Amino acid sequence: MVEMKHWPRLEALAVGLVVTTILVSGGAAAHAQEYPFRDAKVPTEQRITDLLGRLTPDEKITLMSGSPKIPRLGIAFTGQVEGLHGLALGGPGGWGGRGKKPVPTTTFPQERGLGNTWDPDLMQKIGALEGYEARYYYQRQEDPRGGLVVRAPNVDLARDPRWGRSEESMGEDPYLVGTLTVAFQHGLQGPDPQHWQAASLMKHFLANENENLRASSSSDFSERLFREYYSVPFRMGFEEGGSRSVMAAYNSWNGTPMTIHPVLKDVMIKEWGNDGIICTDGGALGLLITAHKSFPDKEHGSAAAVKAGINYFLDTYKDDLAKALKDGLVTEADLDASLRGWLRVLVKLGEFDSVNDVPAVSDPYGKIGREADTPPWERESSKELARLATEESIVLLKNEGRTLPLDAAKLKTIAVIGPWANDVLLDWYSGTPPYSVSALKGIQDAVGSGTQVLFDKGDDPKAAAAIAAKADVAIVVVGNHPYCNATRWEQCDTPSNGREAVDRKTIVLEQEELVKQVFAANTHTIEVLISSFPYAIVWSQQHLPAIVHLTHNSQELGHGLADVLFGKYSPAGRLVQTWPTGDDKLSPMMDYDITHGETYLYSKQKPLYAFGYGLSYTKFTYGKLESDAKKIDGDGQVQLTVRLKNSGPRDSDEIVQLYVQHLGSAVERPQLELKGFRRVHVKAGATAAATMTVKARDLAYWNSGKHAWQVEREKVRFLAGGSSDNLPLSAEVQIDSPMEFKP
Repeated sequence: MVEMKHWPRLEALAVGLVVTTILVSGGAAAHAQEYPFRDAKVPTEQRITDLLGRLTPDEKITLMSGSPKIPRLGIAFTGQVEGLHGLALGGPGGWGGRGKKPVPTTTFPQERGLGNTWDPDLMQKIGALEGYEARYYYQRQEDPRGGLVVRAPNVDLARDPRWGRSEESMGEDPYLVGTLTVAFQHGLQGPDPQHWQAASLMKHFLANENENLRASSSSDFSERLFREYYSVPFRMGFEEGGSRSVMAAYNSWNGTPMTIHPVLKDVMIKEWGNDGIICTDGGALGLLITAHKSFPDKEHGSAAAVKAGINYFLDTYKDDLAKALKDGLVTEADLDASLRGWLRVLVKLGEFDSVNDVPAVSDPYGKIGREADTPPWERESSKELARLATEESIVLLKNEGRTLPLDAAKLKTIAVIGPWANDVLLDWYSGTPPYSVSALKGIQDAVGSGTQVLFDKGDDPKAAAAIAAKADVAIVVVGNHPYCNATRWEQCDTPSNGREAVDRKTIVLEQEELVKQVFAANTHTIEVLISSFPYAIVWSQQHLPAIVHLTHNSQELGHGLADVLFGKYSPAGRLVQTWPTGDDKLSPMMDYDITHGETYLYSKQKPLYAFGYGLSYTKFTYGKLESDAKKIDGDGQVQLTVRLKNSGPRDSDEIVQLYVQHLGSAVERPQLELKGFRRVHVKAGATAAATMTVKARDLAYWNSGKHAWQVEREKVRFLAGGSSDNLPLSAEVQIDSPMEFKP
């Protein structure tokens, strides 16, 4: 979304005023509880039909934005709220209401950091807490905030490291991103598919992976790449995660703006079952006219959007859509058909059951925020979850000679250097954390008063070097500012930085010059790279003894980092995107055809760090990859078990990764493709097994000519290990019978 005015949830109307309004209008809502649309025993579609029959055309149009209220019917429906890595009711973006004071919410690492955990169980817990906090704020009696439709997760794929918004992506692999998406949705929405705690609205459909000119650009690629790559996490979110909400992207796909693209109905609704919300991005209706130049005015644009499936606008639209209705560009039947999706989501959220914001007794989540209870962000369990997420997200990139973990008892002086080492930087879609622990504070807490901790921002590299020379170890904290430390929207302070609306000009880290100065003064230097993006830190990899990477935003950033630096936690995070060695290894930014050599799936370049890469403080020895079948049918499946041993000195997690190679395909396939992973905890000296099931249909390719998925008769090779570039185990399976199946 663009920087824009937000539609805050309106203050709840006083009961007396509502009753007065009802009586003056003829008393129609005096018996609002008796309307058939409020009866939970009535089938959903009948409830929606009943409500639509009671609404005027203007009221129907009003329902398509914000937090709509129709007092005469006792309606006060929820709106939307941001929530990429914690509920956003404040933060740099000013979410939560114009003129409103920010309120605290539990704040986790950026989505890239959450991706680095490779932990669906953790993602489900994070989603559950975020959904609970959404309910808590929305339903509390005093100063209610936010809404129950949560704009999260962002499931766009991080195809290119220059994408200025890639901190919002959980990675470049569709299966990984889809799996984590599904887990988050299960937590956010809750276990009952008919009664949701909150709704997961995925964004941005589709291929919104460049910032420069995004309002008018077209992401061009084949239907096969659409099916096999770009749309996969969305499809998984609908089919497996149960989401019924999505935001259309600003850009076009093959020349047609996503806001009006036929694929919304032809695939998303008819094939994947999204019979819920399809909303515009902020201001996207206007961009159909000004940027894409698809229509002469918003009257025609709004009519086309509704007919394409849009039922919720983040734009000014009411007068234009009302005129379109009057002029016959759209009919009331079109409005009804479109609105049904939005209303279905409201039914699942219990909004049909409540009257004037008072939930029905039957609402399983109706008491949250309405009864005396400890605010969720103040609970120790919430703080522990944020700390665990931070620990799991940290990737150990280098550890020469077991430099890490540090032994605090042997260190008299530590130098902490870096411009933001004493800050927890929030990104544009962050909320306001209840507290935050910086890298400096986390290190100070870890070592206690027995060790002197020196600090320098590094503004003067010579002064920083002098500080480093006095210390037993120097920890230099470098990276980017999440929204470029800039006051203007389309502006970044350094070429390697990016943000929404600004792509990066380079992936070379300018602050590596500071690292060089510190290292020259003290060879016992550890680089802590806190960044939203991959960086080509070639010099650091060649010279420094140790490098760790994590992302911004977590309220527990400093404690999680210190837990890893001083050995309280053994790192197991894995990279979710390939880190190239330099700008010269990158394809043209707007080349969306990844088969030309992008991502680990198709790249022929040797990267600085591979997809799935990450080190540990212990050693894992991989033993066997066992399959329960050597041959399977085209509609069958195979179960694969990876056996491994922690042969090192520390208890630790390991990310077991399973990939496939096609040995007899008639079409070009990825050179390697992730098909399973497990995060397992193994005690020192112990063994473990990770079992994953792969269906033959998951190995199909999209046959565009037949408009169907094609399982081939071929031999496939499964490979397993701890990274895409370290796969010591393999097993081959024959697919005996081909199969074709329609979506």
